[in-house]
Amino acid sequence: MAALLAGCATQVPEPIREAPPGNPSPEAVRDAPDALKGERVRWGGTIVSVTNKADHTEVEIVARPLDSDGEPKAVDRSLGRFLARVPGFVDPAVYAAGRHVTVTGTVTGVVEQPIGEYSYRFPVVAVDGRYLWPKRQPAARDRYPYDPFWYDPWYRRSMFYPYCPYGAPRYCW
Repeated sequence: MAALLAGCATQVPEPIREAPPGNPSPEAVRDAPDALKGERVRWGGTIVSVTNKADHTEVEIVARPLDSDGEPKAVDRSLGRFLARVPGFVDPAVYAAGRHVTVTGTVTGVVEQPIGEYSYRFPVVAVDGRYLWPKRQPAARDRYPYDPFWYDPWYRRSMFYPYCPYGAPRYCW
């Protein structure tokens, strides 16, 4: 029984295991930055860009809803954007655009930066825990699309094969 239950247990990564109580959303922090400054959060999403500074790295992330394990859901819904300030160097080749990441940390405020020509208010999180999720494998139907010229040689054809009635080959299959 214990082995069966252990097989069903989820493997939540240690740095992001617990969501803090309250856990305000990026939208709420953007609307009331002074009231929520210093709050603990667990946010995640899709990496947009990585900028290395002298003593820290800023990771721009499109926030996504998290599932029970803390992994960002693959949905077309955004909770806004936020900046994750990670101490030290983060390799932009590893933390590449499009990868999913979950961070935990403390809200330090809001910074206004442009996205194109639009001035956007980014909530900023001082990161103390992070987890870069493994790349997702595409579905089998995307890796191996249907080949219309392949057929199963043991598939039972119509009794009219190879003489197709009505002059249409679709009736022979």
